[in-house]
Amino acid sequence: MKDLKFLVLGSLLIASSLNLTHAASFSCEKAKTATEKAICQNRSLNDADVNMVTTYNIVIHALPMGGRDAEKGAQYQWLKQRDSCRANVNCIAQRYSERQKHLDDIVQNRILTQGPF
Repeated sequence: MKDLKFLVLGSLLIASSLNLTHAASFSCEKAKTATEKAICQNRSLNDADVNMVTTYNIVIHALPMGGRDAEKGAQYQWLKQRDSCRANVNCIAQRYSERQKHLDDIVQNRILTQGPF
């Protein structure tokens, strides 16, 4: 269990420390919405997107089935909220901050303490 905790934390640290130049979780070349374009044009939003998606993927793979379904629904609702910001960088940044905090709480309080392991 201890090794898995280090693996999860290590994955998060590596993902957050990589120098990812405009590497959003979606193709910036195919960005359609004002929000997607703003994320692609703003390095801090781009980094927040990559960090959030990395954490989300860890959460989705570590939660049991019922938790996964609930978190997928929460992600869908969050995307709608994020996209309602349009090109407002401060609004988008706030949505990412809120979502990252939620996902980090799941990692800390549910996955690392209770596991599926």
